[in-house]
Amino acid sequence: VQLQASGGGVVHPGGSLRLSCQVSGNILSVYAIVWHRQAPGKKREGLASIATNLGTTYYADAVKGRFTISSDNAKNMAYLQLDRLRPEDTAVYYCAALRLGYSVDPLLEDEVDYWGQGTQVTVSS
Repeated sequence: VQLQASGGGVVHPGGSLRLSCQVSGNILSVYAIVWHRQAPGKKREGLASIATNLGTTYYADAVKGRFTISSDNAKNMAYLQLDRLRPEDTAVYYCAALRLGYSVDPLLEDEVDYWGQGTQVTVSS
């Protein structure tokens, strides 16, 4: 499985962006799509996950209520809508996939089986 993220850019505080994740092959071949981000000098953190079959979503507290994960299985695409962006949301955003499930927490870095390349999001006035 290969994943390709896109849609990053520069946005003012309070603005919005929609990130896209193209999944090669059938998106239903993986259990879940997850989004992570990594800010300069910080550890990578999991943000949101969506189970591809059931559509069940899960969010980190830091982004709950501001970010929305979704998928379009017919297009083998997943999305992360970023709203009310803050300067501290500046990071490289990665889409990733969990192949069969997860052991502890779907947002843990160790749960990821496939990583895509990142897309830069910069929130600045």
